Amino acid sequence: MTVRLFLLISMTIGLVAGCSDPKPPASTPTPPTAKSETPELPAVAPAPPADVSQPAAEQQAATPPVEQPRNLAARKLDPEKIKRGEDVYRKNCASCHGPNGEATPGWRIQGPDGRYPPPPLDGSAHAWHHSTETLEQMIREGSPAGGMPAWDGKLTNQQIDDVIVWIKSLWPDEVYDIWYKEIENKPQPKQN
Repeated sequence: MTVRLFLLISMTIGLVAGCSDPKPPASTPTPPTAKSETPELPAVAPAPPADVSQPAAEQQAATPPVEQPRNLAARKLDPEKIKRGEDVYRKNCASCHGPNGEATPGWRIQGPDGRYPPPPLDGSAHAWHHSTETLEQMIREGSPAGGMPAWDGKLTNQQIDDVIVWIKSLWPDEVYDIWYKEIENKPQPKQN
């Protein structure tokens, strides 16, 4: 009887596993060096540096489109906002953050002025650790140390909202899911 039960369970598990979406092999995570409250994700390799001999418009035209995450529709992000946000981003933000939000190599290295270069916004850095409200405030007011300019008065509320929607559309599914559950909709502690 136990052999039959074992075979039945094994076949059921095999059937269920065979019906799921194929997933790429998981990379081996590196052990964390410091305890963090925010979940760590595998690092994404930075894009190669842009060819400075080409004008920016030609570089953007030659930039391949970003591969969209599979569950983009489940995020309920308005496709029109994504498109408008991409247009605003390419005109105003791409020169610093990269055409696809990937930043430039060396964005983690502090410059001689003490500032860090603009970080990636594609889910491979820290942008996803902030709520929509915080992202909007950072765009509107700029960074505290003045590395990023304030866009309030230069971009409309709609343009800022659209850029944020486009940035969220870049994030890998795993990043978006963690952001949505633990940052954007973080349960508030009960108040007595």
